[in-house]
Amino acid sequence: MTDETAWQALGLTVIQRDWLSANHVVFAPRRSQPERCPATVIDTGHVRHSALTIQLIEHVLQGVPLGRIVNTHLHSDHCGGNAALQQRFAGLQTWVPQASFQTVTHWDEGALSYQPTGQRCPVFQVTGALNGGEHLSLGEADWQVIDAPGHDPDAVMLFEPETRTLISGDALWEDRLAIIFPELVSMEGFEAAAATLDLIERLAPARVIPGHGPAFADAEAALAASRQRLAGFARQPERHARHAARALLMFHVMETQPVSAEALQRWMVQTPLFGRMADLCRVSTLAPWAQTLLDGLMDEGLLVQQAGLIELPSGT
Repeated sequence: MTDETAWQALGLTVIQRDWLSANHVVFAPRRSQPERCPATVIDTGHVRHSALTIQLIEHVLQGVPLGRIVNTHLHSDHCGGNAALQQRFAGLQTWVPQASFQTVTHWDEGALSYQPTGQRCPVFQVTGALNGGEHLSLGEADWQVIDAPGHDPDAVMLFEPETRTLISGDALWEDRLAIIFPELVSMEGFEAAAATLDLIERLAPARVIPGHGPAFADAEAALAASRQRLAGFARQPERHARHAARALLMFHVMETQPVSAEALQRWMVQTPLFGRMADLCRVSTLAPWAQTLLDGLMDEGLLVQQAGLIELPSGT
């Protein structure tokens, strides 16, 4: 079965985004039970892209109103479009992992990661919770909800056993490994991430729709690469912390570009998680370390400076 055949059978469309906004998986309403199983989107991208997110989803649905949002987890690149979609579609349901439900209800920006990471996400409302071990009706099939701690302790994945299709969120990418955020705040994360990879191996998905990057079929190769990277980070937690700091700095540039070097350094110094990562890297003075990270990304050509402002290279 090709991906296209599987997507048609499941009633879904994959919208691949970039590294600021997570991918969207858009499900048409179930033909036989549209009231029970409405049009649904899995993950809604970053707030910076919310207007485009609405356009893309409406293009796929061709006039059918969106009835439900499902978030694999609540990092700002996966739920930043929730508020805009709630404003656009009256009565829109929003489902989040059970472990995050009360945190969203009380809108605790510390527990939701936005304050520690210096990121932004507009306030949204929740109406439903995703519990590991339960099933969720999406499109033309029922999907298993599977807890997927590691990158985020509250994250879930969705698995459809007939076509063996996995919506992995950030638990598995094809050629990269997501930051293991609990490890940056003195919580266990590496073992949980390894256990989630073992669980994916037991599921033996025929195709994976990740949170970022294209859908892929070779889960075995992706798992092997992820395990290798994860083992290296577990052996050298300071290397993981430096990798995370660089990735979060790149993400912030994507979010705010163009931005001055002074503003970037000020943001890093004021962002609580950078202080934690500096401690893990045995850095005593944050400002010089922040500048070193920025200089390294520019030396590698991942960021450029033009007219005093820093941004991604054109065409990136």
